[in-house]
Amino acid sequence: MSKNAEAVAALIRARADDAPVRLGLVLGSGLGHLAEAVKGVAIDYADLPGFPHAGVSGHNPKLVVGDLEGVRVAVFGGREHYYENGRADAMRLPLEVLKALGADQLILTNAAGSFRADIPPGDLMLLSDHINFSGLNPLIGEKTDARFVPMTAAHDPVLRAALKTAAAACNIPLLEGVYAWYSGPSFETPAEIRAIRTLGADAVGMSTVPEVILARFLGLRVAAISTITNMAAGLSAENISHEHTKAMAPLGAAKLERILREHLQKME
Repeated sequence: MSKNAEAVAALIRARADDAPVRLGLVLGSGLGHLAEAVKGVAIDYADLPGFPHAGVSGHNPKLVVGDLEGVRVAVFGGREHYYENGRADAMRLPLEVLKALGADQLILTNAAGSFRADIPPGDLMLLSDHINFSGLNPLIGEKTDARFVPMTAAHDPVLRAALKTAAAACNIPLLEGVYAWYSGPSFETPAEIRAIRTLGADAVGMSTVPEVILARFLGLRVAAISTITNMAAGLSAENISHEHTKAMAPLGAAKLERILREHLQKME
């Protein structure tokens, strides 16, 4: 754990008390309302030294630490994407801080484009695995042998099963699929979508994979859920844009909030 992470964690404890956090949650596009549901303290990223600026519209760059459904959580209202500054490790410090605050698990959310007719816009997809289509890695430059992180079960099977159980209790479909990370910020071409689909992906997006790798590097159990906002390029007649993503994200966000609340209620 870096000295910077310990210092930022101490700053957060001074403002939000020192009770250990159990779970971290990173919010994707259109999911900022979840942070507002937490009974706790909201801290602007700008007040946390070294935190990313998270400058994508649709994200709310605040860290909220407090209680949600009886569980002490740390909710990140936005993430810095690789395409903003060319840094695959942009979320390393925030996740180190999460670990320093006591968390042992992380749930990531994102907006994604689907390749599958049975997971249409407005539905959710639980990530069973991912493809690092970008070829980038947030651990490039890490000096220790800890950089050689095994990724065979990167998306924790036990945590995934718990989320599926929560979804079933809410009568919300939650199919599993493989997510491909595309660097962005431009959207994919139809030819790129055909290539990624051939490789075995079920959805595509511009985030999440770096955080999964960093979480496993830090020893955090991790799961991720995509809110499907569109069919991928060439698979429908819809006009894909960031504005469309922001408009469609709330359709899945309400379902995702119900699943997350149910999951938290059942945490031991």
